[in-house]
Amino acid sequence: MRKATPERRIIPPDPKYKSELIARFVNKLMREGKKSVAYATFYRSLDIIANKTSQNPLEIFQAAVNNAMPHLEVRPRRVGGATLQIPMEPRPERKLSLSMRWLIEASRKRSERTMAERLAGELIAASKNEGAAIKRRDEVHRMAEANKAFAHFRV
Repeated sequence: MRKATPERRIIPPDPKYKSELIARFVNKLMREGKKSVAYATFYRSLDIIANKTSQNPLEIFQAAVNNAMPHLEVRPRRVGGATLQIPMEPRPERKLSLSMRWLIEASRKRSERTMAERLAGELIAASKNEGAAIKRRDEVHRMAEANKAFAHFRV
C-alpha cells in the first residue's frame, strides 16, 4: 500500500505585490537559495516591462504565465509490451509549474545582457503569444495531437 501524500506547503505571498503566483515564480527563478537576488531580478524585470510597454507589468506577467500553460501533454503508458504516448490534460498545479519552468528556461537561454532584461523580454514575448516558452507549449500540444489515437488508453 502506498503512503499518504504529504500536505501541500503554503507559500507566503511576495512582500511587494502580495501575490502567491509571484512568490512561486521567484522560488523557481532562485538559484542556490539566493531568494533576495531572485526577487531583485524579478522586480527589475517588472520595471523593464513597465518602461518598454507602458502597460501594467503584473498583467503582462499574468498573461505570459497563462499563455505558456499547456492544455494537453503526453504521458508514457505500457500497453501490451509497447510504450505508448497517451495525451492527457495535466493537473492545474502541473500546468502552472510547467508554464513557469518553460518561461524561466527560455529567458535563461536569451542573449540580452542581464537576467532581468532576458526575463522581461521573454515575459513580453509570451504575453503576445510568441517566444521560446510558447514554442515549447506548442511542441507539447503537437505531440498530444499526433498521439490522439491513443487517447482511449487514458487511465
